[in-house]
Amino acid sequence: MPYATLAGLVARFGEHMLIDLTDRAVPPAGEVDAAVVTAALDDTDALIDGYLAARYALPLATTPRLLATAAETIAIYKLHAQVVPEKIEKDYRDQLKLLAAIAAGDVRLPSAEGVEPVTTGASGVRTIDRDREMTPETMRGYI
Repeated sequence: MPYATLAGLVARFGEHMLIDLTDRAVPPAGEVDAAVVTAALDDTDALIDGYLAARYALPLATTPRLLATAAETIAIYKLHAQVVPEKIEKDYRDQLKLLAAIAAGDVRLPSAEGVEPVTTGASGVRTIDRDREMTPETMRGYI
């Protein structure tokens, strides 16, 4: 499931910016190159899935707005073939930190389905079930 769409990128960043970033035809066609955008969105989805796979069962049934925003921000960064403006690079780094926090469990995705995988039970509290006899012999020196 894609986390972002071309329409979402146009709404967030504007068609003019996308034309500048994707129109690589010679001579320029003056329109958004959907193939370039699709490649950036596919790369973005793979990156996000890599972070989410550590904690969530994929694919997600719905895309939380949190992930859509992250995907749009990462995709616009990936569309810059040359120099990336400072603001776009900062936003990209912030989204990577957010994804790392999601993978670590510090941030949870708002999902009604509860898509977190079941834990294996390999960690947690360990107990010993044997009886501990408290007799005068075993308590010698304490009584």
